[in-house]
Amino acid sequence: MSTPSLTRRDRILGALLGVHAGDSLGATLEFQGWWNIHCMFPNGLRDIIGGGHFSWPAGHATDDTDLTRAVLLAYRDVARAKKKGKENDVVKIAAEYMLDWLDGRDWPGRAKGSRPCDVGGATVEGLERYRQTRDPAAAGAGEGRAGNGSLMRCIPTGLFQREWGSLWDESVAISAVTHDDLVCTFSCAVYNTVVAALVEGKSVEEAFQAGIGAVRYTERLAGKEEDPVFRLKKERAIKKVEQALVTGRTLIKVDDLARNGPDGAKNVKKALPLAAKGFVLESLTIAIAALFDERSLEEILVDVVRFGGDSDTNGAIAGGLLGARDGVDAIPVRWREKLQFREEFEKVVDEILSVE
Repeated sequence: MSTPSLTRRDRILGALLGVHAGDSLGATLEFQGWWNIHCMFPNGLRDIIGGGHFSWPAGHATDDTDLTRAVLLAYRDVARAKKKGKENDVVKIAAEYMLDWLDGRDWPGRAKGSRPCDVGGATVEGLERYRQTRDPAAAGAGEGRAGNGSLMRCIPTGLFQREWGSLWDESVAISAVTHDDLVCTFSCAVYNTVVAALVEGKSVEEAFQAGIGAVRYTERLAGKEEDPVFRLKKERAIKKVEQALVTGRTLIKVDDLARNGPDGAKNVKKALPLAAKGFVLESLTIAIAALFDERSLEEILVDVVRFGGDSDTNGAIAGGLLGARDGVDAIPVRWREKLQFREEFEKVVDEILSVE
């Protein structure tokens, strides 16, 4: 399932456009149940057609790709500063771009000053707290808000931060701007560890094992180690994230989910008790199951969004891993040519890579 001949650029661009493609494909089906999707598209939705609950134009970014863009632009700005011999705080820059998105400050595809039509509650709460303090560490929606709204946007860190300790720190900190629950922050760090391994040409199994190793990483939080309550919460979060990885690897198959749905697929009640409607661990589980699926990226993403639930976000998160695995050319041309940010993402990737 690994393709060693792919370049790092192939995989990075594949990951970003994989997020975008999964998002735009799944946007048509967001909030739809499996049975409704099965009736409308018996063989799955195979083209990016737009529509859906928010009447998206075909290929338009939802909040998943928009916020991925916010983080990507932060890494671009850091690369520009590096070229000039300066340093920038990627977490704060990402938070500012997220706020630009929320407020509609010259955001592509939006009327100036307009709010996004689709935005999660935790994302709004975290960004409003950031607005008040301008301190990313003082933002976040708080414990217990464990939606998938930071996992969906986190992939630029896995693509461009090549030092592992910094990858962990930045993944956690960028997540915590909106989603500071430990299950969310750890999920982002582990997902980005898998992404980074894939981008470097590691096999799927090697990337998975890197994720398993990363989920146990705790040294960077040593400043809070003496707090027994925090330590217990951390241990519980680590176990939950590790179980989500193992569940995706061993208990479910994407094609089975798509064919038989939340009532008939094997182990579905155990693996996805909330029917993949936005819980971060379930989205992570589906993405890992997709990664181990040996079919083409197209077939896998069609089936991921066909399951229903939070279809655009599940598609985006799985699409990022599949694009890193298979490269940009694995994304069908008919999908790529419709993606709102395709040309911009290509330019930004090339600019960042030119500085490395």
